[in-house]
Amino acid sequence: MAKILIADDNVEITKILSDYARKERYDVLVAHNGEEALRIFAAESPDLVLLDVMMPLLDGFSVGREIRKTSMVPIIFITARSEDYERIMGLDIGGDDYILKPFSAAEVMARIRAIFRRTLPTSSEKADSSVRWSNLTVIPERNMAIIDDREIALTGKEVEILYLMASNPGKVYTREMLLDQVWGYEYFGDSRTVDSHIKRLRQKLAEADPPWGIVTVRGRGYMLSLDKDS
Repeated sequence: MAKILIADDNVEITKILSDYARKERYDVLVAHNGEEALRIFAAESPDLVLLDVMMPLLDGFSVGREIRKTSMVPIIFITARSEDYERIMGLDIGGDDYILKPFSAAEVMARIRAIFRRTLPTSSEKADSSVRWSNLTVIPERNMAIIDDREIALTGKEVEILYLMASNPGKVYTREMLLDQVWGYEYFGDSRTVDSHIKRLRQKLAEADPPWGIVTVRGRGYMLSLDKDS
């Protein structure tokens, strides 16, 4: 049974989401402030975290940053603020999704299911679903990339983007294609979501200084190329 941490200072929201999550057969943990969320996360190691951005004691972005220091667990930020810069900040921190209030609890559950379909292994999956290209190995079930012998921890969305591109090097992916194939549902944001994930993924890969890179194809999209300066 997958374990979910729901952190929001609004008791009504946590109750509604908890009730829906339990109907989906998830094990539910609840926190009503940021400090409590971090304590529960450290003690329980949930499989996914729903974080309200505007929580007392410690805001959701601060909680997300602390979690990302030690874990690549999927994080969904929820907030009443609709400003673009906040969405971008949440994604840059390492969030896998960003949901605006008011929202449908059924939609939240659908997004959680979509993330779990990509991040939780099932008995029908192959034992080794990794993909290899050049000196890169992408291991989606471990949210990890290996360049030569260097391990690089990735978020769920980052590993999916890299897995897709490494499976088809040289293929150009538009932002719309990446939203459709990686997010897997109708996304109620804009294409800058993709740009934020690509930027963060490039930064992580650059630490290993590979001979290839994710390049921008002007007016079209992104692709994995051996000519990283193109």
